[in-house]
Amino acid sequence: MQVEVGAVLTGKVTAITKYGAFVDLSEGKSGMIHISEVASSFVKEIRDYLTENQEVKVKVIGIDERNRISLSIKQLEPAPAPQARRERSSRPRTESVEFQKPRPAPGTFEEMMARFKQDSDEKISVLRRNTENKRGGKGRGR
Repeated sequence: MQVEVGAVLTGKVTAITKYGAFVDLSEGKSGMIHISEVASSFVKEIRDYLTENQEVKVKVIGIDERNRISLSIKQLEPAPAPQARRERSSRPRTESVEFQKPRPAPGTFEEMMARFKQDSDEKISVLRRNTENKRGGKGRGR
């Protein structure tokens, strides 16, 4: 039997370690299923999914230069169906209430610059107040 990448084979689990399981394929050939290739969900304990002497169907996903065979059970599972998109609400999305202010009609350039400077100063003071409290900056009485 010729083992090549992409082949689907049946084998028997011969040993289980914390990082994977070894599978006897036949004709003296064996391969390893890495713990990340056992299931599509997170596998904390491989023994929850496999037992020794269990017959498993595996896919050959790689053969390295030392003829070590990498196997996968996960790649034989059907792909999960894409989740349906939620329909967008007809309501407009609202932004953060903290910075949302009604915009007056634009006036002269000087008036717009004064409003911009005032908004900017308010935002910077809020940012400084939040970062100083988290970093232990000024105001802690050192």
